[in-house]
Amino acid sequence: MIAFVDADGYPLSVATDFRTEPERGVVVLDGVAGDEVQPPEGELVNVVFSHIRPQPGVGYDQRRYVSLWGELLRSNGHLELSAERVQQWDEEEMSFFEFSERGVPQARRYFEQVSAETGREVRPRLSFGWLFLRATRLPFLTATIVPVLLGIAVAALGNGFSSWLAVLTLVGAACVHLALNTANDVFDTLSGADEANVNPTQFSGGSRVILYGLLRLRSMALLSGGLYAVGIGIGIGLAATRGWSLLWVGIAGALISLFYTAPPLRLVHRGLGEISVGIGFGPIMALGAYFVQAREYALEPLLASLPVGILIALILYVNEVPDRRADAVAGKRTLPVRLSKKSVVRGYELAVAVTFTLIAGFAISGLIARPAIIALAALPLAFPVRRALRNSYESPYALMPAMARNIQLHLVTGLLLVAGYGIGIVADAALDDPPFFLS
Repeated sequence: MIAFVDADGYPLSVATDFRTEPERGVVVLDGVAGDEVQPPEGELVNVVFSHIRPQPGVGYDQRRYVSLWGELLRSNGHLELSAERVQQWDEEEMSFFEFSERGVPQARRYFEQVSAETGREVRPRLSFGWLFLRATRLPFLTATIVPVLLGIAVAALGNGFSSWLAVLTLVGAACVHLALNTANDVFDTLSGADEANVNPTQFSGGSRVILYGLLRLRSMALLSGGLYAVGIGIGIGLAATRGWSLLWVGIAGALISLFYTAPPLRLVHRGLGEISVGIGFGPIMALGAYFVQAREYALEPLLASLPVGILIALILYVNEVPDRRADAVAGKRTLPVRLSKKSVVRGYELAVAVTFTLIAGFAISGLIARPAIIALAALPLAFPVRRALRNSYESPYALMPAMARNIQLHLVTGLLLVAGYGIGIVADAALDDPPFFLS
């Protein structure tokens, strides 16, 4: 395929046959029939050779191409091209997603060039709704919803329930979570982690809206600050009405979220990211939600939240596997950066075993509501994640389905724990003396 700009300034492309003459360093192209569309001689053109294999009902594979730039010369009824510049891609050597990411710097230069030529800033655009969804990574709010609902459910079983306090707690916690997400993007941009990561996935690598030019760094920082202000404001309001002891949990949660990537602590850079996330999205949120309802702290919400905290840490743990090379370049010493593949897989297996042992032990002993033992039903979701870590550790995009399943493991386990408390609440309300296995 020969691509060129015609006399009127419009891009055109025509197909033709070819042969190569390696000894002369030229590609010989057959002449193009007709007089209306002829590639220009002595001007820069682009000649693309491509291959693709359709897979019915699936898409395509075996995608590869070679793109040459140079001037065409006519010789003996043929067109000869001596390449001045070459670009190529083979899907077997580099995934399409990595290929696209490696083209981001070129895309930015293109927008800068167009902006200079037109005299106005030209940037990629995304509708407000989709931009907010992507920038905040809104779907990951399940990490907040689960521990907050669990803390509320534990309180409801023994201390009653206030719906408006529950809503305020959920909104405040969600704002802090979204503030963490956006702050993480700001500091990953400043540290160079996003730029170095050419293998982002649907579940890892951040939102990348700053890197893609969809949102300015300053705008993202302001969005993060605004979300923190709302979340912290709600927390202070709840502390003023429910008890100032709530502030201790709130301050701890806010500091962990802020210093997860922010200097000087930069917890994730020191290999403490997984532990920080486990504490923040486990005990801290559950205890805070419980306190708002019960006006006191207790051991039960802490114990109930430990499995949830471990599983949310495992989401981060698995999602860090595709990012480990870029994280190492940026100085983020996450556990997958520090550990071997064998150790990472064993760490996952051990953490899952501990999680479901805690659920069984706490429920059987009555330290948490006994019906919460139904959360053991979520254990099979961990098996495909373990298998994928073993088989697809070096392939970020083959690992994506397992990353999704790992998120489901956290969500389903957490919701089943909440459902277990729901069973206890219903049994307590319906029966004068509920049997021990429903209490």
